[in-house]
Amino acid sequence: MKVTKAQAQANRAHIVQTASALFRQRGYEGVGIAELMAAAGFTHGGFYKHFPSKADLLAQAATFGFEQAVANAEGVDAAEFVRHYLSRQHRDSRGDGCTLAALSGDAARHPEPIKAVFSTGIESLLATLARQSDAPEDEKQEGDLRAKRIEVIAQVIGALVLSRACPDDSPLADEILDVCLAAALQRQPFTCAT
Repeated sequence: MKVTKAQAQANRAHIVQTASALFRQRGYEGVGIAELMAAAGFTHGGFYKHFPSKADLLAQAATFGFEQAVANAEGVDAAEFVRHYLSRQHRDSRGDGCTLAALSGDAARHPEPIKAVFSTGIESLLATLARQSDAPEDEKQEGDLRAKRIEVIAQVIGALVLSRACPDDSPLADEILDVCLAAALQRQPFTCAT
């Protein structure tokens, strides 16, 4: 039976979504094509009907993860965003969690096209957070706010990565989240009130 164009697109989207979750859980090198296709409910042989290479899928899966992050950040104030990001629930939900925290280390070891996807994803997150703030008209102050947003994003990603590196039941894992949450909330870099 021939697959319709619409069904082929839906199948491809499902593979990308499945890959995004698996890559965030286990890293780029921790998931093979055969395992990925089986998890998506397809045969290994069908992979190359959808993607020219694994690198293409890596880029598309990262893009999907960033789109999810931007959608989740829309309409959420800074404090709520930071509280969720540094929560134990987010820490333990690797497959549904932040692409940056899960895969930045892997992306750094991949070719420029993957790094470009990450750069675009970071810019999208920064733009989303800026749209939600009471951004000033003053260009210099806006530059200062962008720098503070970058600083806090880097801090919360680092905190999540360090917390995940500890054993799940380690008091240090929770301490890292708590200390960095308090520091990030104290800064409130997403609005004019600093």
